[in-house]
Amino acid sequence: MALKLMIVDDSNIIRSKINRTLSQHNMEVVASASNGEDAVKLFTTHKPDVVTMDLTMPRMDGLECIRALRKINPGIRILVVSALADKSTAIQALKEGAQGFLCKPFSEADLTEAIEELLGDD
Repeated sequence: MALKLMIVDDSNIIRSKINRTLSQHNMEVVASASNGEDAVKLFTTHKPDVVTMDLTMPRMDGLECIRALRKINPGIRILVVSALADKSTAIQALKEGAQGFLCKPFSEADLTEAIEELLGDD
């Protein structure tokens, strides 16, 4: 059975790239959002297994969104995909409950590897 994926990023190009890459890897994209507020609404409706999360977005940033999603489902697997490469932000995202971090720009192989690592404990 395909894992359900939600993509959260304010860049349409990045959302398309993640969708294209991961739909080839037994993942079904059930929702995508361009900001954290929409992501929280879609999350409750679609109940994805995995979320890719940008950190810098309008209306609700990624850290706040991670907190909100973890309140709804503490077991959700979150991969942060962000151009913010500073270590303190990455560490903060992991403290909030994200399980992985991938820096933009990334290749399809980078993304696939990061998702495989994220799901490795299955």
